[in-house]
Amino acid sequence: MERKYYSTVVISDVHVGTPFSKTREAAEFLKSVDCKRLILNGDIIDWWHIKNKSHRVWKGQHLLFFRVIMKMMENRETEVIYVRGNHDDFIDALAPVEFYNLKVVKDFVHESHGKRYYVTHGDVFDSVTSRVRWLARLGDVGYTLLLYLNKYYNRYRSARGKPYYSFSQAVKDKVKSAVSYISDFEGSLVSLARAKQCQGVICGHIHRPDDKLYGAVRYLNSGDWVESLSALVEDEEGAWQVVYYEGGASEELKERTACDRERV
Repeated sequence: MERKYYSTVVISDVHVGTPFSKTREAAEFLKSVDCKRLILNGDIIDWWHIKNKSHRVWKGQHLLFFRVIMKMMENRETEVIYVRGNHDDFIDALAPVEFYNLKVVKDFVHESHGKRYYVTHGDVFDSVTSRVRWLARLGDVGYTLLLYLNKYYNRYRSARGKPYYSFSQAVKDKVKSAVSYISDFEGSLVSLARAKQCQGVICGHIHRPDDKLYGAVRYLNSGDWVESLSALVEDEEGAWQVVYYEGGASEELKERTACDRERV
């Protein structure tokens, strides 16, 4: 199969080690592309879950995901930038560190075609995850419960010939929107990008793929590999776009994302 070439690919929030991580789909997506630089923008490994259930979480598909990345590094000479997230915050003890063509960092500035993009997972600008950790963990448990309910709810819909509906996505969007409003998540990131003299910001964390302008600053969010199954890609001319794994995000989610961009 011919691989699609991009200058840069960004994925985040794979949450490897959790039962709802779409690790196999993420691996298949990466096998379908070539890129000069791969940015793993936080919450790739879900340490919060693994450290409590390490003897049950590792499966073949999880190892396949990392093997694909290592082959990209070895066979395609892809540069990999691993940015820490809140679920893989064990990286704090390592970053910054560099091995061959792998860099592990807390944040990063991506320079391309005369533009600078500030790359961060984004959790430090979420007032819940950065200041009230017990509430963040409680929210994580609640989200996992929603995903379980979503699984059985859609079995019920499928048995009645109804299309897939992300019950968990709908509920999560309302909760995440409230968190984003309180902490001014997007506005804080854009302000920091301006302060760092960057023309854009690239983040993840809120599991909401997006591409929009705040004045002269480009806000890019890579989404997640739990429900959205999305990534950010930059072509050889420096043009960015959100792409979805085939069969991943629902048309409803894509349409909602487009409407959100129009409102900004």
